Amino acid sequence: MTDAARDLASFLTASPSPYHAVAEAVRRLSAAGFVEQPDDGPWADGAGGRYLVRDGTILAWWQPEAPGGKPLRIFAAHTDSPGFKVKPNPDVGAAGWRQVGVEVYGGALWNSWLDRDLGLAGRLALYDGRVVPVRVDRPLLRIPQLAIHLDRNVNQGLTLDPQRHLLPVWGLGEPSEGGLLEFLAVGAGESPEDVAAHDLFTCDLTPPATLGRDDELLAAPRLDNLASVHAGITALVEAAEQDPDTVPVFVGFDHEEIGSDTATGAAGPLLETVLTRLAGGFDARGPVFARSRCLSVDVTHAAHPNHLDKHDPDHLAVPNGGPALKVNAVQRYATDAPGAAAWKRACRTADVPSQVFVSRNTVPCGSTVGPIMATRLGIRTVDVGIPVLSMHSARELCGVHDPGLLCRSGVEFLADPV
Repeated sequence: MTDAARDLASFLTASPSPYHAVAEAVRRLSAAGFVEQPDDGPWADGAGGRYLVRDGTILAWWQPEAPGGKPLRIFAAHTDSPGFKVKPNPDVGAAGWRQVGVEVYGGALWNSWLDRDLGLAGRLALYDGRVVPVRVDRPLLRIPQLAIHLDRNVNQGLTLDPQRHLLPVWGLGEPSEGGLLEFLAVGAGESPEDVAAHDLFTCDLTPPATLGRDDELLAAPRLDNLASVHAGITALVEAAEQDPDTVPVFVGFDHEEIGSDTATGAAGPLLETVLTRLAGGFDARGPVFARSRCLSVDVTHAAHPNHLDKHDPDHLAVPNGGPALKVNAVQRYATDAPGAAAWKRACRTADVPSQVFVSRNTVPCGSTVGPIMATRLGIRTVDVGIPVLSMHSARELCGVHDPGLLCRSGVEFLADPV
């Protein structure tokens, strides 16, 4: 495993929920000398690294002594991943099984979560105003699949009802009101009576691992999109060390997988507020935004050897071929020609290979935070990402070299004054 892939694996293991990903990012930024800019406090002047946290979203930047007027270079990713979120009243069950009520979060590949050892991670909100992180990193839950003897046609097509078929089991006996929350509160050192609400997600417990004859692949949960968050944090720290003639910014948004239309999502006001301050205020931001650029970084589809009919034959992205430039004629990706040129310049400077991904005409592509930010801010935005197989699965697959290549090209993009 390369050093960057090994470090990414460590980041993934530390980040079973968006809140844990933010906490790990803060730990790394703090170690690099960044200090907190309180969300509800006065704006700190002076040169140095800053970070701002709101729930599952984090912004970080390196500001010079007088940042106003300098072009902004933004590396944008998202901290959330598809999966299952625990319902407010989680204790359910049937036929002597204790189960947990969950909702589908994002466009998860449901079948990939069956028969896996699952933990829980997230946060508890207490009546006294505190928010307590929660993580159960031992096998706690399992979504059991129906045996083939009871569904002889299952291999001709699996059909799952998310209300009936995706409830994890976590023990035997009758469900007791407050049972799950009591278990989690006690484990977190809190009184169950003090818990007012929660944000909890299932998480796959199988650790990241290399795969293949030559260990050239990395299998891991949450590559979409913590691989990009990891690269963005790493690139920001390295760009800051170069004392660039730009203001490098990283943002990891929550809620991309469910549309971004939230207070802490890409469609919310948080990034615009910070960028306006860094530009020198509302009156000064027009010229600064016009000279600024954003890199929207989210994983892309690697060419699937068993389903090549789903890909454009002339724009195949392959693992370890470098991060791919993502292009779409109707702007589901925000890339345009000048943005593509800026990305290719960064890759050339970093001596990083790059690919181009375009969806097959008959297979509409997804989207990213890129078009949302471009629309809201008017800042030129380019979409890129490392290729992965099994996107939105409980466990995804990428090349071991691509995380490092993405970090290197990200550094050059953030520091590029052109």
